[in-house]
Amino acid sequence: MQVFAYDEKEMKYLKSRDHKLGEVIDRMGHLEVEVMTDVFTALVFSIINQQVSSKAADTVWARLLEMTGTMTPEAILNMEPEALQKCGTTHKKISYIRGIAEAVVSGQVDFTQLRHMSNKQVINHLSSLHGIGPWTAEMLLIFSLNRYDVVSYDDLAIRRAIMKLYGLTELTKEQFQRYRKRYSPYGSVASLYLWELSVEQSE
Repeated sequence: MQVFAYDEKEMKYLKSRDHKLGEVIDRMGHLEVEVMTDVFTALVFSIINQQVSSKAADTVWARLLEMTGTMTPEAILNMEPEALQKCGTTHKKISYIRGIAEAVVSGQVDFTQLRHMSNKQVINHLSSLHGIGPWTAEMLLIFSLNRYDVVSYDDLAIRRAIMKLYGLTELTKEQFQRYRKRYSPYGSVASLYLWELSVEQSE
């Protein structure tokens, strides 16, 4: 299993910048969060996860892997849309996944170039694909490209965790940006702890 790579350096920096987040880091310790280094696989996984529970998404994902045998653009395109939909997801999501596969096979997108782009360029590039918005692109930056400075305003769990951590009843975009800048350049590491904090809140 490959995990998001960070160590004591990033943890120490965040603790020095924010004592409340530092308390969470001390309590939780080093987190091992799995990543998907293959961009196409990560994008398909993200689409499957959109607007469904983690448990439901994991079930659909397992079925899709079993049906295709391997998660490649060619494997997706070799199957009829109706057959793919039997994995338990929607027609729209299958359409998005096939569209991305077609874009890769046709050369419309080249995922190997993403690693040479800035975060903003990656988001703009991926958002040109149907079914991929800024949030999905940001998740790929963290969980596939291992970028260190991503905190997603579009992520509801992140916003809820920030409000809980700092005792806020609301969180404006301006406030959010102040916290994001405070965590920089290790916003992605802060995000891992905020997500974990959000999970604790829901239990």
